[in-house]
Amino acid sequence: MTREKTGLTRRDFMKGVGGVALGMTAGLPSAQSAETKQTGSSKVILVRNGDVISGTRDIDSELVQAMLDEAMVALFGHEDPSDCWKQIIRPNDVVGIKTNVWRYLPTPPSVEQAIRRGVLQAGVPERNIDQGDRDVLQKEVFQRSTALINTRPMRTHSWSGVGGLIKNYITFDHPPDYHADACASLAKLWELPIVKDKTRLNVLVMLMPQFHNIGPHHFDTSYIWPYGGLIVSTDPVAADAVGLQILQQKRRLEFGAGRPLQPTAHHIALADTEYHLGSADMGKIELVRLGWEEGSLI
Repeated sequence: MTREKTGLTRRDFMKGVGGVALGMTAGLPSAQSAETKQTGSSKVILVRNGDVISGTRDIDSELVQAMLDEAMVALFGHEDPSDCWKQIIRPNDVVGIKTNVWRYLPTPPSVEQAIRRGVLQAGVPERNIDQGDRDVLQKEVFQRSTALINTRPMRTHSWSGVGGLIKNYITFDHPPDYHADACASLAKLWELPIVKDKTRLNVLVMLMPQFHNIGPHHFDTSYIWPYGGLIVSTDPVAADAVGLQILQQKRRLEFGAGRPLQPTAHHIALADTEYHLGSADMGKIELVRLGWEEGSLI
């Protein structure tokens, strides 16, 4: 199912006014929300703004905040974004914000700040909030965390097809253990004790995604583009599946149909069919699109 909301202006985003989705059942959702388990569908919010990227790679932090607020309202159904955060985070939670520090395309500070602000609005004190990537196992907040927020940019990856939300927890363990068969077993990361049942929200950053690379650490600005989006969901598999659809369509436009991802990103489908982490079936994903529609590719 797809619902569309069009015509949002910069002013609309700054006011944080937007589509209101159906309310979720009481309780704090982990990787899959209670709604997903009850209805068999996963809700994914795709929010875009054509003004969020300016110049070469400059990001408007105020618009990022407004976009995340808009997505939270649509996902959780409260008019006030702070009430949405309070639905998934309690004041006594210890919250680790799992980011990604790959130097060429890291999680933008504006996204990290917007997430941190939401956690603070839920009543969590600063001492119980931290963010990290490769150093998470050494961080005291992550060691005693009761809740995780998972965020990273979407990009092609020479070992796993794409690097997305499912893969983002690989620094909680020994990464080479997950490299076999194009990282097919990445969903096993979500069974680690430090991760299991803790993820309250997933934010896949599609502001400037990478649609092609050559080799493990290759980066070329020719292969990124200002998509201007965030994908937000309680289901990491569904969010990655939507991001994958967008990257694949961008590749078709750039290279034609004869140049698919190599390797394929089959870890996303396996996260659904073998590990039951979430839904990779687009027919079972309720995609809610907000904001800028031009060039959405989905």
